[in-house]
Amino acid sequence: MLGQSISKNSVLLGLFAVVTTGVIAGTYLSTRGLIQENIRHAEERALLEIIPKSRHDNSMLDDIDSVADSELLGLRETKKFYRATQNGKFVGAILPATARDGYTGDVDMIVGINLDGSIAGVRVLSHRETPGLGDQVDYKKSHWVDGFIGKSLSNPETSKWAVKKDKGVFDQFTGATITPRAVTGAVHRALLYFDANRATITGIAPKQEHSHE
Repeated sequence: MLGQSISKNSVLLGLFAVVTTGVIAGTYLSTRGLIQENIRHAEERALLEIIPKSRHDNSMLDDIDSVADSELLGLRETKKFYRATQNGKFVGAILPATARDGYTGDVDMIVGINLDGSIAGVRVLSHRETPGLGDQVDYKKSHWVDGFIGKSLSNPETSKWAVKKDKGVFDQFTGATITPRAVTGAVHRALLYFDANRATITGIAPKQEHSHE
């Protein structure tokens, strides 16, 4: 009698465990899907702030490639970059970049670059800069990064790609120079990377030199 009771309870416990595991797994899968969808929407919003829908007709989240450059982009791991196209023609790219010389650590950002090599926009994604000082690189704190829009490797010239304290053209923050200096340098290096890898990023082959033979 006791053995039958124990056996029955064991079966019930087993069934309970199976049902509970199924509920937990189902909840996890549905929650994970929702989280991934929310992340995707957040990524898309950030990309569209730099290259709005009026400028492209593709899904940038689905037109991606990988990049792992540590020299110019400062990346510590492989990340994604995004392409924007209009009627199949390249409009711009959004590259990941890391300024490793922030005041309190890495400043991770994305840099939008147009086909002509000019800046479409910049957004800082994460940082640990001092509140009220260096955190003004964050778009929610100030629109300082908009000062890069339209700038390119030739505008301004290389020596002027610096904050004003370093005889450049970009503003620094009152009481904080290190953070804007780091971000300015990272944006400039992103332009250098784009220029050096233009064919790969844009999918447009460089023009062939005409033969004069």
